[in-house]
Amino acid sequence: MGRAEAGQLRGSGRAPCPGNGIVSSGAAGGLGSMVPSSQVMEKAVPAEPGPDPELKSWRCLVFYLCFYGFMAQLRPGESFITPYLLGPEKNFTREQVTNEITPVLSYSYLAVLVPVFLLTDYLRYKPVLVLQGLSYVSVWLLLLLGRSVPHMQLMELFFSVTMAARIAYSSYIFSLVRPARYQRMAGYSRAATLLGVFTSSVLGQLLVSVGGLPFSTLNYISLALLALSLGLALFLKRPKRSLFFNRGPVRRGASPSELDRMNPAAEPGAWRDWTLVRMLRELGDNLRSPQLRLWSLWWVFNSAAYYLIVYYVHVLWNVVHPTTDTTAVYNGGADAASTLLGAITSFSAGFVKIRWALWAKLVIAGVTAVQAILVFLMYSTSNIWLCYMAFVLFRGAYQFLVPIATFQIASSLSKELCALVFGVNTFLATVLKTVITLVVSDKRGLGLPVHSQFLVYFVYFLVLFGAYLSGAVLVVLRHLRDSHHAPQPPELRSLAEEKVMPMLSVQDGGLSSLQTGAPPLASQEQNQQPEAKA
Repeated sequence: MGRAEAGQLRGSGRAPCPGNGIVSSGAAGGLGSMVPSSQVMEKAVPAEPGPDPELKSWRCLVFYLCFYGFMAQLRPGESFITPYLLGPEKNFTREQVTNEITPVLSYSYLAVLVPVFLLTDYLRYKPVLVLQGLSYVSVWLLLLLGRSVPHMQLMELFFSVTMAARIAYSSYIFSLVRPARYQRMAGYSRAATLLGVFTSSVLGQLLVSVGGLPFSTLNYISLALLALSLGLALFLKRPKRSLFFNRGPVRRGASPSELDRMNPAAEPGAWRDWTLVRMLRELGDNLRSPQLRLWSLWWVFNSAAYYLIVYYVHVLWNVVHPTTDTTAVYNGGADAASTLLGAITSFSAGFVKIRWALWAKLVIAGVTAVQAILVFLMYSTSNIWLCYMAFVLFRGAYQFLVPIATFQIASSLSKELCALVFGVNTFLATVLKTVITLVVSDKRGLGLPVHSQFLVYFVYFLVLFGAYLSGAVLVVLRHLRDSHHAPQPPELRSLAEEKVMPMLSVQDGGLSSLQTGAPPLASQEQNQQPEAKA
């Protein structure tokens, strides 16, 4: 990106000799004759093209980034943090974990999300990845050495930094390659990340169930692996450009970005003073699109409850199946199965061919109804295997809609506006999640036990289902009414569907990507790595 191309001389139209298109041969042979330079140039034999150094460099970069992304996910003790805190080694009470320790994760994530987001771009990614590695090491040091509730609350603060810093990896990969390679690079990096999460969960479960290792030993192994990934982060290449704060000059022939079009005559760096205002104004104009509004609202309301369930489900498992036998705890297996199912459902989303302008709300309503049923099953069952299964299916249902929402939102926006939309959506979801945590979970609010919290989440999803179903019925009735008064157009596809679904099918063909084709600063996390801690 922005790198000077080789062979500029060849396309300049000038011979590499002085003079007005002629070369004197008298100096060489004493003949004093003049021959056209074109005849001299015809005798030159073009050099054989060698291997492309940029391609080789790109392949090395892909391998190292994917290896780092894989190693950074190897935390086999993560699925067992909650039983570790509730076990005899730490001996915290369930009320302390539910109402005092875990709520800090939501509060601190809200506090660090925007600063880390801005620092990621301003510092050009690599320092934030190093910060993430240091924060992971701090999390596991506090887990192993901490003894009090404030120590664990500080641990949650560092964990929130690691969550906010995940945007650095998803953004970093786009800053080092050309736009033509975005799609392939996103697929490779996402594959490495998901494989790392899956391997980490399976490894942790095998070490606990088959190897019989105590949770503390598992955490020491996690600490060693995280120290290794921190060392790998130190050798990452730091890009020269970023999306907002470190924009290089636009190359001749390259298409201008959204920021360049908004401020074509500004001095370098001057856009920082006012471009964000114009971007927000343009974003307001784009919000007139019904599909953009719909999927943004889905992103905010559903992801807020989704992550709350992911945060607290490990506490619920301890309530449903309280045991001191560590070999009978299968949290890692449940996390591995949910990761695998999420990858499969995300991949399958690329093959859904429907008229999203007409059926989107009905599809969202159906998925939300399934989520509500699964949350109620987790709340009501006393069978740990049913609880595990309900959670796996719940995550799979959510991950099915994530890539669809990503591309429906991104299809008609520039990458800068996409980054802004996903950032705003993630921030609003975090605010909503924090408010729910303060009211429902925190001891300063209702301080409900985890079982009662899941009943609240069931009602929450039930209300969302009613809202989506009502909107779907209105859309269908309006369509039926219009079809009786006017001939139906040859195709009712939305512009978003026409642009998105071919991309979705191609991108998810490489791997089930939650945000494979999302813009460089898409939250996702959010995404799509599992955001939550056990």
